[in-house]
Amino acid sequence: MDLAYVCEWEKWPKSTHCPSVPLACAWSCRNLIAFTTDLRSDDQDLTRTIHILDTEHPWDVHSVSSQHHEAITCLEWDQSGSRLLSADADGQIKCWSMADHLANSWESCLGSMVEGDPIVALSWLHNGVKLALHVEKVGVLSFYKVCVSVVSEKCRIDTEILPSLFMRCTTDLSRKDKFPAITPTADGSSASPVQFYKVCVSVVSEKCRIDTEILPSLFMRCTTDLSRKDKFPAITHLKFLARDMSEQVLLCASSPTSSLVECWSLRKEGLPVNNIFQQISPAVGDKQPMILKWRILSATNDLDRVSAVALPKLPISLTNTDLKVASDTQFYPGLGLALAFHDGSVHIVHRLSLQTMVVFYSSATPRSVDEPAIKRPRTTGPAVHFKAMQLSWTSLALVGIDNHGKLSMLRISPSMGHALEVSLALRHLLFLLEYCMVTGYDWWDILLHVQPGMVQSLVEKLHEEYTRQSAALQQVLSTRILAMKASLCRLSPCTVTRVCDYHTKLFLMAVSSTLKSLLCPHFLNTPDKSPGDRLTEICAKITDVDIDKVMINLKTEEFVLDMNTLQALQQLLQWVGDFVLYLLASLPNQGSSLRPGHSFLRDGTSLGMLRELMVVIRIWGLLKPSCLPVYTATSDTQDSMSLLFRLLTKLWICCRDEGPSSEPDEALVDECCLLPSQLLVPSLDWLAVSDGLVSRLQPKQPLRLCFGRAPTLPGSATTLQLALRAQGQPKMDHLRRPAPGAPCSRPVLAPRCGCVTMLRSPNKTTAVKQWEQRWIKNCLYPVLGESLAPTPGFSPSAAGHIPRSTHHTLQPPGGPETPGT
Repeated sequence: MDLAYVCEWEKWPKSTHCPSVPLACAWSCRNLIAFTTDLRSDDQDLTRTIHILDTEHPWDVHSVSSQHHEAITCLEWDQSGSRLLSADADGQIKCWSMADHLANSWESCLGSMVEGDPIVALSWLHNGVKLALHVEKVGVLSFYKVCVSVVSEKCRIDTEILPSLFMRCTTDLSRKDKFPAITPTADGSSASPVQFYKVCVSVVSEKCRIDTEILPSLFMRCTTDLSRKDKFPAITHLKFLARDMSEQVLLCASSPTSSLVECWSLRKEGLPVNNIFQQISPAVGDKQPMILKWRILSATNDLDRVSAVALPKLPISLTNTDLKVASDTQFYPGLGLALAFHDGSVHIVHRLSLQTMVVFYSSATPRSVDEPAIKRPRTTGPAVHFKAMQLSWTSLALVGIDNHGKLSMLRISPSMGHALEVSLALRHLLFLLEYCMVTGYDWWDILLHVQPGMVQSLVEKLHEEYTRQSAALQQVLSTRILAMKASLCRLSPCTVTRVCDYHTKLFLMAVSSTLKSLLCPHFLNTPDKSPGDRLTEICAKITDVDIDKVMINLKTEEFVLDMNTLQALQQLLQWVGDFVLYLLASLPNQGSSLRPGHSFLRDGTSLGMLRELMVVIRIWGLLKPSCLPVYTATSDTQDSMSLLFRLLTKLWICCRDEGPSSEPDEALVDECCLLPSQLLVPSLDWLAVSDGLVSRLQPKQPLRLCFGRAPTLPGSATTLQLALRAQGQPKMDHLRRPAPGAPCSRPVLAPRCGCVTMLRSPNKTTAVKQWEQRWIKNCLYPVLGESLAPTPGFSPSAAGHIPRSTHHTLQPPGGPETPGT
C-alpha cells in the first residue's frame, strides 16, 4: 500500500478550521468522492460544506453549502452513483443530484426532517439485485441468472446459465414486495447489549408500512473479561462487514488512548431439547429446533485508538469454503478492511480473522505491528490522522480525509503484500475488469495498478473472454469493452495510438445506432425485422460496388424523414463521409500501425457499418440534397459518393467476416493513392487533450495537489507523436459539430478524455435531441470558463471519448441496478 496523491486546501487560518468536528465521506461506484468540512466564520457561525470531486481530477472540487444546521453525520451514494444523501445530528436529511448532469453543479431537490432526532445511520433501500463474487471462478467466465417470480401464490425460481462471470439473483422478494434489512443498535456503552432488529418495509394500500422484529443481541467479549471490563467504556464503531450481508458484524470499543476490535457472526444452531419433552413428543427429538445465535469469530489485542473504519464493497461470499478457496487462489481484494488510528497509521486487516495484512504509515518512522500501544512514546500534540475513510468498489484504492481536511489517495496492491507471479497478478486484474464490465462500475482504481508492460496482455485476454460470450451478451457489452480497452491503452506508449481507433469506433457505433433508429417501417404491423436490420442484411448480401444498385433493393419509403430532421443531421452525415474518405486515403500507408485508423482497414464489421451508412446517406440525399456530405473535388462532374462507396466495398470484401480474408489488390491501392488528387482529404483532430492523473502517477512518487488549482503535471508515458490539437488551440464542439459560424454557448468538458461540447443545444429537432441524450446522461461534464471556437475541426473520435466512469455510449449504462442488461 502506497500513497498515490495528496490534495489539500490553501492554508486555513486556525480560527476558521474546526478539526474536532466529525467528518463524513462516501465513494460512489462512478468514482465520485463526497466529503464534508466545517469552517467557522468571523461571527463564530459554522458553515457545513459538502465537497464532491472526481478521483481523476481531484483539484476540480465542487463545494456546496449544505444548509445543515448541525454536524453532518452521514453521506450515502445511491447504487447508481448519481444521487447523494446527507444527514445531520438534528434529524435533517437531504438528497443531492446533478443539475443538467454536470459533475460540478449539484442541487438539493428533496429533503426530510425528523425533529430533534440525530441521524446516526442511513441507507438506500435495496433494489432487489444482488451480486455474489465467487473467487474460485477467477479466470473462468460463468454467469448464473436466478429469477424469482410468483405463480399462483407460489414462489417460482428459474435458473439460467449464462456465459459470464458472477451469480446474479433477486433477493428478499416476497409477494408483498417487502425489503427486509437488519439494523444494529447500541447506546454507545460497551457494558450495554448490542441489539439487532429485522426491519421490513412494504407498501400496503398505497401506504408505507414498517414492521420490526427483534433478533438475538450480544455483549462484547471485552466486557466479560474481568481484567478489561472497564478498559474500553465506549462502542465507537458498529458496522456490518458487507453491504448486502448481515451475517457478520464488526464492533470497535475504545478508550481515550486505545481500542479493541471484535468480529461476530450470526449463525443458526440447534437447540437441545430436554429428555422429558422428547419422551412426551418423540417428533421433537427427531427434528431439533433451530435458533439464531451470535458467535465471536475473532478479536484483536489492544490497539491504538481507532479513528476511522472502511469496509470493502466487493460482494465476496464469506463462507469458510470461499475463504479457503481465496487463500488457495491468492485472490485478496475484498478480503480486507481498513482501520485508521490516531497515530496516523492505516492497517488493512483480514475481514474475519482481523490479522494484519498491510500497514501504511503517514510518518517516516514505521513501528512494529506487534509493539503494544501502551509502550509507544507519546507524540507532542495531536497527530495527523484520518477521520473518515472509504474503500473503492474493487478495494484497490483507499481515500482518507484527515483532521486538517486534506485528502489522501492510497493504492492497495491486489496481492496485499504477498509475492505473486506476474501471470497471477494479471489474472486478478482481468477478473476485476470483467466484474466492472458486467456491473457497469467505473474501473479507475484498477488502472492505478496497471503497469505499461501489462497493457497488451490485458487487452488481449479481455478480448478473448469477450469473444467467448454469446452474440446477445457481446452486443450488450460492446461499448463497455471498447471504452475499457481505450482507457488501458492510454497507459502505455506502445498502445496509445489504439485509443484513437477505439474512441472512433465508439462514435461510429453511436452514429449508426442513431441513424438506423430513425428509419420507420412503411406498415406498422411489419413482422420480424426492423428497417435497420433489413438494411444490414441486404448490404451484407449484395456485394455490388455500385451504390445505386444496392439502393434499389431497399424499401425507400422506410427512409422518408422530415426535411428539417435531415438538415439537422447534416453534420453527422458529414462526419461519416469525411471518415470514409480519410480511411481510403490512408490505405496505401496501412503498414504503419502508428497511424490512426489503422485497425479499421482490417475490421470488416466497421467497414460494413460505414457501407450501410453510405447507402442511407445516398437515399436521404435524394430527398434533400443539402444534407449530403460536402466534398472539395477537382472535377465538377465527380460523383464523390459513388467513388467512395465503390472503393469502400472493395476494401470491405477483402476482410468481411463471411468470406476468406485477403490483402487489398494493387489496383485498389493505386486508386486510393489517387484520391488526394481527386478529393481534398480533411485534416484530423483525433484525440482531445486529457489532463487526467492515472497515466501520470508513478510508483513511490506521490503527487501533491491543491484544491481549486490545476497542477502542472509531469509528462505522461502516453504522449502522442500524432497531429493532436495543441493546448492553445480553441476548443471545438466534438458532440454536435455545428456548422462554421454557428453561435456557441458555454462549453463543458469531459474530464477523463478531454471531449468538449456546449452546455445548451442550439438545435431543437427530436433526432438531434435523441443523439445528445445518448451522451448527456452517461457523461459527467464540469463547466468550463472558456468559449468554443465557432468553426469545428474534424474529430472523428473526440465525440466518442467516454468521460469518467460511464463508458457506455450506444445505450444507457447497465449500472448497479441492472447489471449486464
